[in-house]
Amino acid sequence: MSASIPSKKHSSLDRVLGRVDSLDTVNLTNLVQRLARERELFEEIFNTLQEGVLVIRTDGQIDYANVAAHGLIALPGQELQGMVLWRLVPGLRPSLEPSLDGTAPVMAREFELTYPEPRMVRLYMVPFHGEGRSGGPHFAVILSDITRDKQTTEERIESERTSSILLLAASVAHELGNPLNSLTIHLQLIERKLKKLKASSRESASLGDSIRICQEEVTRLDGIVTHFLEAIRPRPPDLTETDLMEILGDVLHFQQRELEDRGIEIDATTAPDLPRVMADREQLKQVFFNIIKNAVQAMQPGGRLRIKSHTDDEHVYLLFGDTGSGIKQRDLVKLFQPFQTSKSDGNGLGLMIVQRIMREHGGQVSIESREDVGTVVTLQFPRKERRVRMLQASPVLKS
Repeated sequence: MSASIPSKKHSSLDRVLGRVDSLDTVNLTNLVQRLARERELFEEIFNTLQEGVLVIRTDGQIDYANVAAHGLIALPGQELQGMVLWRLVPGLRPSLEPSLDGTAPVMAREFELTYPEPRMVRLYMVPFHGEGRSGGPHFAVILSDITRDKQTTEERIESERTSSILLLAASVAHELGNPLNSLTIHLQLIERKLKKLKASSRESASLGDSIRICQEEVTRLDGIVTHFLEAIRPRPPDLTETDLMEILGDVLHFQQRELEDRGIEIDATTAPDLPRVMADREQLKQVFFNIIKNAVQAMQPGGRLRIKSHTDDEHVYLLFGDTGSGIKQRDLVKLFQPFQTSKSDGNGLGLMIVQRIMREHGGQVSIESREDVGTVVTLQFPRKERRVRMLQASPVLKS
């Protein structure tokens, strides 16, 4: 048996309304003004709430909606009062049937809205029986935008998962180092012995080619392991006053052969008086190398890499824009996650290293991309006199 609902305590206003027929004109006018003030007060209170508040009937017709509710489920300029909630949120009614038919007095649900932008909403619905209301039972519906809470939870779970993977992978990578070193040494010994053998030139050349291939693959694997360990066990930057254009010039010179072989045109438009920044020269070379390498690999032969710079009162900016195939929107959010790569021979660590180094320098990296148009990578450095160190990396990444 359900618990009985205590009778509502009558207010002084209820007592006045009970004898409204006996009021004179002055008192009736005062009563109307009082009612208007109270209604205005309640409207103001409900419209200051961040949660959406609805009053609906059993058929879903909306009798009342506050400002927040309009922001959550209404189209711009659309009035909710008189509309049917089920038409605004298709598929919601079946999940609320237990509350609508009285078998479940309180109902809580989460659902996704796709307009005007994707959002997650939590709904709380409870019936009430307002005196004097026509049209049968009414329900108070509270709507809360929980999109950010969901994102925060997912990001925390993803961060914990990534930290666990990195910790495990670091152990594996460390263990791979010794056998790789052993393979390198023994391949060198075999190569030396081969040169001393009196085998035919054809057999010797064939064995020599096989050994060189093995050495190249071992070197590549060793590079991957080293690259990975550098990514998750970063060293603090050795900051000195640095000319960004000088570092960029060194990296472009180092990559000149690859750029020429692929017919990549470099279009650099940089400010001649670009302010110096406090940076680690070797780490910046790694940042520029990774960004340029990604851009080159994303473009067909004959592509163009545009490099621009500009400043404001607080920052120095370098922009790298390629004419490559672009990045799918769903992949943009994953770019800085470890092991996320679309390359068959990639390890998904390059951009993670770029982001980590930029943060260690008190800067930021951002990426904009359009499919079949290209990608722009923006590096933001604090000016030398305004440098602020970003938050420390998590303990797992520093272990």
